Amino acid sequence: MPRLTSAERERAIGRLEAGDTPEAVAATFQCHISTIYRLLQRFVITGSTTDAERIGRPRVTTPRQDRHIFRSHVAHPFRTAAETARTVIGTHQAPISRQTASRRLRFRGLRNCRPAWRPVLTVRHRQARLHWALDHLNWNNVRWQNVLFSDESRYCIDHADGRVRVWRRSGYRYADNCVVENNAWGGSSLMLWGAIGHNQVLGPVIFQGLGPGPSNGVTAQRYMDQVLHPHVLPFFQAHGNWVFQHDNARPHTARATQDLLHRSGIQVMPWPALSPDMNPIEQFWDLLQTQLNRVVPRPTTVADLDRAVRQTWTNIPRQASNTLVRSMHRRCQAVIDANGGHTRE
Repeated sequence: MPRLTSAERERAIGRLEAGDTPEAVAATFQCHISTIYRLLQRFVITGSTTDAERIGRPRVTTPRQDRHIFRSHVAHPFRTAAETARTVIGTHQAPISRQTASRRLRFRGLRNCRPAWRPVLTVRHRQARLHWALDHLNWNNVRWQNVLFSDESRYCIDHADGRVRVWRRSGYRYADNCVVENNAWGGSSLMLWGAIGHNQVLGPVIFQGLGPGPSNGVTAQRYMDQVLHPHVLPFFQAHGNWVFQHDNARPHTARATQDLLHRSGIQVMPWPALSPDMNPIEQFWDLLQTQLNRVVPRPTTVADLDRAVRQTWTNIPRQASNTLVRSMHRRCQAVIDANGGHTRE
């Protein structure tokens, strides 16, 4: 039941002094009868209806220490609450607990969250990203609609999702039905190439002949034979005024690849290094992964994964790629606001 306000307490005492019974007063204010009895007893003893002061457990940190805890984590966000607690001696002449440090931080608006993982950006990378964003900030949607954004992405059979939770009893952490088994590198996988543009989706191209090791990955020759010749060149023969975008991966910047694109008259968009957040196709890959996670039963072989990828790819609405292409102005502005640093895209 809700607590009686100060005004309601005064009114209740007035009703009691006027001769009403505690039962009638409790019914009037819709509270338990014991509440009225305690209120009357307090008024008889103290002559007041206000609550007694609640002292509670004394704080073990001073306001100055509270500010120190907050400022230390603002300056060093990856510092743990336990590390801070060990350096702060409370008023009880002992180090404070981790829970106390955490409460002080939560009170000041800091939360313990998972960090965002992004590539390492040097000063040169940040300057290049900023200059690129400034050069393309004034592009309107019509110009962005003539850009074909492309990239590669790997999809594994065993997709490790750190958000998976299990309901179990204490002591059953390593029970067979409570353990998520996964291969060190995701098990068997497929390397895909795809491209999106306004009302255009190319792919998926599943690279063939790739081995498990990094030396057997996508090479410039495979990129030309399996992507450029069968897909990119025919597209630009039909759309001569478009611009081709791919990142600075080695197969893309190889001399043979650049010569082929130059001979074919394909205009390639300069792209700053380590900038996946500026490429809208990255969200297209995320959308594909989200749809793959819903496939039931989950793929257990490379052939199953191949079929699931192709089917899921065709089910993604065309409007999704159009929306991502229209986000380029926002992405440029976000990079400028971050002074060439990381963005949330």
